[in-house]
Amino acid sequence: MDNSFSYGHASAPQWITAAQDCLAQLGGKPAGANLGFLYVTDDFADDLEDILDFFKARTAVAHWVGGVGVGICATGQEYLDEAAMAVMLAALPADAFRVLPGLTLSSPGLTAPDLAHVHGRPAQSGIVHGDPYTAGIPELIELLAGRVASGFLVGGLTSSRRRNLQIADTVGSGCLSGVLLADTVPIVSRLTQGVSPLGPQHEVTDCQRNILISLDGRPALDVFYEEIGEILARDLNRAAGYIFAGLPIPGSDTGDYLVRNLIGIDTGQKLIAIGEMLEPGMPLMFCRRDGMSAHQDMLRMLAELKRELRAPPRGGVYYSCLGRGAGLFGPDSVELKLIREQLGDFPLVGFFANGEISHDRLYGYTGVLTLFT
Repeated sequence: MDNSFSYGHASAPQWITAAQDCLAQLGGKPAGANLGFLYVTDDFADDLEDILDFFKARTAVAHWVGGVGVGICATGQEYLDEAAMAVMLAALPADAFRVLPGLTLSSPGLTAPDLAHVHGRPAQSGIVHGDPYTAGIPELIELLAGRVASGFLVGGLTSSRRRNLQIADTVGSGCLSGVLLADTVPIVSRLTQGVSPLGPQHEVTDCQRNILISLDGRPALDVFYEEIGEILARDLNRAAGYIFAGLPIPGSDTGDYLVRNLIGIDTGQKLIAIGEMLEPGMPLMFCRRDGMSAHQDMLRMLAELKRELRAPPRGGVYYSCLGRGAGLFGPDSVELKLIREQLGDFPLVGFFANGEISHDRLYGYTGVLTLFT
């Protein structure tokens, strides 16, 4: 196995116990290690600064990125609703990455020519983390993606029942941050969906902001009832968390679509409110949460990556929606074990996110797998 990446993961009631276990798995500081990835479950959110200081001191690695999730990922293992952490060290060319400090829409350097540069050269790609409660995160993602050479970012929004914290050399929140990579750090990335379409695409023919009034010239709720079936139509509470709106991405050659929650239904006026702004003429379809389809699409994504790889991955990061994991794939870390079964046993860390970032968009109910090749 390529030894330029090493990792460890552990669960324990006290953070110091888990951190020492991870450190033992790392085997000290690998030769040349200069970038760390650190993810902790929200049980350790209040301890994140101490945890980061521990790993900086014990590994002598100065540069770190990561964040907090209600669950975290490691090779073949997911930790949900327990105190746990996962850490990965990478040995990269010193001039091939730059930690990106927190950005907001009011950041003074947002329009600077060298915003997305790595040691004087345009960045090729980026791995980023965001705060779901920060205004303008989708706009920041699109702006930053437009500045990197490939137009491609990957990452996720933190998820926590305590503090939504992220790491960019220091612990912070309320921003978009991460690491920019030069073209000398090759990566490959793919996205897998966690829902499947119920029926055909429709055209939004009337709407107001995020309120869906009509589809294909018919009341939106009538179309919705037809597609979800009589049983769910009689009890709309059962549809909550199971039925979603899907917004196909124009021009996508992979059939990608953005999944957004249904956030309200007015049965009297036959209106549907969704978690996204709408415009007349947009395509829209209804989708359902579907474990079997998610499993099949996960295998499809992994097969595509396997065909593209010329050698085993050196390391990887995985960002999965907090609505996936055990709730969609079943217990015993099935989602993470699929990655290991199909691609091999390599260092992998990540977390269950409150929104997943791929290319220049913020997704939901997806998994985004990125491999260092």
